[in-house]
Amino acid sequence: MLRAAALRRGLSTSQGKRVVVVDGARIPFAMAGTKYKDQMAVDLMRYALRGLLTKTALPVTEVDYVLCGTVVQEPRTSNIAREAAMHAGLPHDIPAHTVSLACVSANAAICQGAEKILAGQADVVIAGGCETFSDVPIRYSRPIRKRLLGAAKAMKKGPMGALSLLKGLKLKDLAPEAPSIKNFTTDEVMGHSSDRLATKFGVTREEQDKFTLRSHQNAQKAHDDGVYAEELVPGVEGDADLHENGIKAQSTPEQLAKLKPAFVKNGAGTHTAANSSFLTDGAAATLIMSESKALELGYAPKAYLNNWTFAAVDPFEEMLLGPTYATAKVLDMAGVSLDDIDVVEFHEAFAGQVLANFNAMSSDEFGREKLGRQGAVGTMNMDKVNPHGGSLSLGHPFGATGARLVTTAANRLQREGGKLALVAACADGGVGHACVLERYPQ
Repeated sequence: MLRAAALRRGLSTSQGKRVVVVDGARIPFAMAGTKYKDQMAVDLMRYALRGLLTKTALPVTEVDYVLCGTVVQEPRTSNIAREAAMHAGLPHDIPAHTVSLACVSANAAICQGAEKILAGQADVVIAGGCETFSDVPIRYSRPIRKRLLGAAKAMKKGPMGALSLLKGLKLKDLAPEAPSIKNFTTDEVMGHSSDRLATKFGVTREEQDKFTLRSHQNAQKAHDDGVYAEELVPGVEGDADLHENGIKAQSTPEQLAKLKPAFVKNGAGTHTAANSSFLTDGAAATLIMSESKALELGYAPKAYLNNWTFAAVDPFEEMLLGPTYATAKVLDMAGVSLDDIDVVEFHEAFAGQVLANFNAMSSDEFGREKLGRQGAVGTMNMDKVNPHGGSLSLGHPFGATGARLVTTAANRLQREGGKLALVAACADGGVGHACVLERYPQ
């Protein structure tokens, strides 16, 4: 039997539709190997989905589609969106699929959901993402895998067949392989790329450490003031602790200055373990709808999702500079300037990456030569940027961060009374994302 929600879906694009952000929820982000060390990523996503459903009192039969982002995939839950949705109590006849676009996976999930709404394929979409680094899949080396795959056939030949499996193996082949965070094409970790980017755009170690401390202090103040109470839901069954254990607001400039470079170690490196985001477990979910459906169901939306885009750049030279390209593009799409933006939620993969992007945006030369503009994108007003902390302090579960950014931006628009918000993030592979939200009138 077809559900009522399925019957509502049509094949033609509905003209005049607008996508709204209704609400969002996330479990407390935690340093890998701590709070969620015994949980699978699918469990974390389930907690976020269930928390969002409880928070919004959304009838599960109204959901048309579920999309979730993730990066380090567990083979047993390869379509983690589907598994998490069913385990969260959503009906089995609600389609779901998983998105993987590095650190902007949740951004991609939200945008794909919005596109489904605009295409008339859905009215109610839950989109978000999850990640765990406490339970990553570790596999045998390729030589061992090849022999294991042929083991059944070899064993039929008796003892000699079994011994043949060992032929050609080296001691190093016995070592297990954990997932690498290095880029496949460049063979570099993002920290190396960001370190070079900071040098290129004149970002000093002192500036990075100062921005890092600001992030931690802002995050702690936000928790102390109860700002995140409207976003956070329990991350473990029966655990009401909403503390996020990566926040180190007690750090001092002197302590940060003593840390050694973590990536470029020839004396020129400026990126450390502190001014780089840490490996994080977490999950987040965002509820988006067509405006008409949200009002029909009695919801007060928080923001319109007006414009969104993705940009791709040279991964060797500009790996994490994608947000500058995407921001320039999305501002043009929206017909506004950077000065028109009231709220900025900018992903903090590395302090150097954030500040390098801001320097690129304010450069007339970069605007002309790289972006084809008459001049700079604009100068970022730091008072508008991440006043409640960011990925450096809250943490960065690769597949979940995008949903956190969108939810926080929408909440800030309502709380601060601004009109427009910019969300921007970089991702491995030289991809950048940006979107513009507009405060929904209450």
